Amino acid sequence: MPSNDLKNILDKTMTLAGSGDIDAQLNLGLMYERGEGVQRDYNKAMEWYKKAEEQGSSDAQVSMGMMYVYGLGVQKDEAEAVKWFRKAAEQGNPHAQNNLGTMYTEGSGVQQDETEAVKWYREAAEQDDVCAQTALGWKYHSGLGVQKDDAEAVKWYRKAAEQGNVNALFNLGVMYANGWGVPQDDDEAVMWYRKAVEKGDGPAMEALRSRGLWR
Repeated sequence: MPSNDLKNILDKTMTLAGSGDIDAQLNLGLMYERGEGVQRDYNKAMEWYKKAEEQGSSDAQVSMGMMYVYGLGVQKDEAEAVKWFRKAAEQGNPHAQNNLGTMYTEGSGVQQDETEAVKWYREAAEQDDVCAQTALGWKYHSGLGVQKDDAEAVKWYRKAAEQGNVNALFNLGVMYANGWGVPQDDDEAVMWYRKAVEKGDGPAMEALRSRGLWR
């Protein structure tokens, strides 16, 4: 994009953000975080995220949470990240719900709790968050935080695979290869492995190679 166009976008975004436009404030935060059209500045990113958050933006709350996870513009603080993810998750933000599920899975900023992780992954998965669908599939397959149920695992892997998630594509191949939650079907397994390989998945490539289908 020509530099003049970038400057015009930046000027307009700054004007709107300064007048209290919540979307512009969020976008300006993203621009500073990523260094898009401006010099990267995590402190300014956080400043604009806070302004948007104060108006109730759940997306800004998620962004603030991520800043605390990685210590960008703030001191790394996983408990503080959980606080912001929770605020956004309680507003129904699926990205926050997925992130909160991950924090409970890993015990990051909270006491590890697989049941609580499943709760939040489910909330996000039901809103078609592909990462949460994949994670929920794994919870059902492994029996972590929920009773083991391979058919339910397949259901969630399929939902994520149909959205192109590479991990779900591979996992669905594994389920068919082993007959877990579905009738064993090598052809179906190979189909899903191939879809994963098309996205550069190494384990899927190895699965095909072990069948003499990849060199």
